[in-house]
Amino acid sequence: MCGIFGCILKNGEAAPTIHGALKRLEYRGYDSVGTATLHKNKLFIKKDNGKIDEVHALHDLDNLPGRIGVGHTRWATHGAPYQENAHPHTDCENQIAAVHNGIIENFAELKMELEERGHVFRSKTDTEIIPHFIEEEMKEGLTLVEALRETVKQLDGSYAIAVVSVKEPDKIVCVRKESPLVVGIADNDVYCASDIPAFLPMTNRYVIVQDGEIVVLNDEGYEIWNILDWKQVTRNPEIVDWSPKMAEKQGYPHFMLKEINEQPLSLRNTLRLQDQYLDLMTTFLDRAGEVFLVACGTSYHACLAASYMFSKLALLATHPVIASEFVEQHGKSVNIDSTLLVVSQSGETADTLATVDGAKLRAATVLALTNVVGSTLTRVARVYICQQSGPEVGVAATKTFTSQLSVLSQLALRLAKMRGKISHVEIENLEEKLEQIPDIVEKNIQTQKEKVKQLAKKYRDKQCFFFLGRGISSAVALEGKLKLMEIAYAPSLAYPAGESKHGPISLIEPGFPVIFICPKDDTHKTIVGNIMEMKARGASIIVVIEKGDEELKSLADEYIEIETGLPEVLSPIPFVIPLQLFAYYMAIERKCDPDMPRNLAKSVTVR
Repeated sequence: MCGIFGCILKNGEAAPTIHGALKRLEYRGYDSVGTATLHKNKLFIKKDNGKIDEVHALHDLDNLPGRIGVGHTRWATHGAPYQENAHPHTDCENQIAAVHNGIIENFAELKMELEERGHVFRSKTDTEIIPHFIEEEMKEGLTLVEALRETVKQLDGSYAIAVVSVKEPDKIVCVRKESPLVVGIADNDVYCASDIPAFLPMTNRYVIVQDGEIVVLNDEGYEIWNILDWKQVTRNPEIVDWSPKMAEKQGYPHFMLKEINEQPLSLRNTLRLQDQYLDLMTTFLDRAGEVFLVACGTSYHACLAASYMFSKLALLATHPVIASEFVEQHGKSVNIDSTLLVVSQSGETADTLATVDGAKLRAATVLALTNVVGSTLTRVARVYICQQSGPEVGVAATKTFTSQLSVLSQLALRLAKMRGKISHVEIENLEEKLEQIPDIVEKNIQTQKEKVKQLAKKYRDKQCFFFLGRGISSAVALEGKLKLMEIAYAPSLAYPAGESKHGPISLIEPGFPVIFICPKDDTHKTIVGNIMEMKARGASIIVVIEKGDEELKSLADEYIEIETGLPEVLSPIPFVIPLQLFAYYMAIERKCDPDMPRNLAKSVTVR
């Protein structure tokens, strides 16, 4: 999730305005920064990897001529965070500069096509194809806006793009599909940005750009055009009354709630991973003599769920292991036939990296799934995949967890296909269901909020909670428990439901809240018995169920009903959503700050 900004000023230099706007987009996370301005029919660019202040100290981002320009803060998904991969990117003749937020799925084949036409690329990014395609179209006599329109018709994926050209130095042309884009209108100036905070100190008047629309900014203001029918769209500015801090969170009171709501987009992005990387990692998994899934905290819960996916789909036995225990538990037995799939949101978790070091010394193969390109984990792994969730500001992992589950399920499905373990009909069904997950999650977030909020009000004073699930849902129970402890400081336990009578049931007394995760899978009949055991001892039964599960509705004191229609191996993704919301609203009810839980850090870099 990068940040883009552009401005056309009637008076003054654009560069300091762009610099200030990019500072206000820092919360979106980034690993590099860059600015391009137009002046006297020439393009001026400064960019580098690093923090904005570091890059400014080296290059003086304010010292660029011209009243028109674009800027970018980059969160790497294609190409490591090096200077050459920083935006803006240009065409062969350095006459067109583009900044881009999003993911171009088919960039590899488009890049090959452009190289065959003689284009020379300077970066490893997906974005660089954009100015080169615009260059090709403008050679055919098209205007900048026409060239961008023809370019995006060839792009698969998500994007918010802003482009300038020395051939039309009086405008900025922008386009949007899925990635956010807003226009800011001041008395004398006009802006485009990924988010309102970028221009909020200059104006509180804004226009939301919709998917499939191109915007032309110039000295007269802005024009919006629909790409498909090329009809002009009339949309008047709205007024935002958010404070700058609220604007960073898009009006949400906390980053955690914002990031819960971002999960449909982050899940869509995980479905845009490059096939060659997924296939390469799948090949390594297939060749392995033994496979360990290694992680900490929330990422470990994703690994635990993935162990069920690999077993049920690909018939591959994997060993989910907590990273801090790996050396003691398996360190001496790891060998050249061992493969570790290491999962870490930050790629910098100290216990995880220590495991990697030990495994590599014993000649094991290390594969990695992370959210941060250029992190230590990406440098030491044989193969890595970036899960493409974008930055996560809230300490509690939400969108990164569901994204990890999505990527791991894709790997399990590809491995099953490679090994011929499931039929073509099953494969097609699972692939279809994977594509439906973002829409299912989006619907459930919207429909569950009020119900979960009321449950939090009712149970906010309870001193302890149980989370129980069977099969793959036991991983969801663990994640629900962790979120509630992290954010609301509510002591909680989580077990596979079958283990509840081996000790934990002794804690049950009248009114004790027990939360069951109950998809309609092969464990459904058995978990009814576990519910009855708790109910007989006076527990307050809360169930998360599939829509229409009347049997469990009748047994429960409270229920959260979600729409899924997904097979068992994919159920953790929608079923964790109400548990994330429950933790968030419990934190609010208990007067806790969900973004800054005590004693916790986003990335644990000490052992």
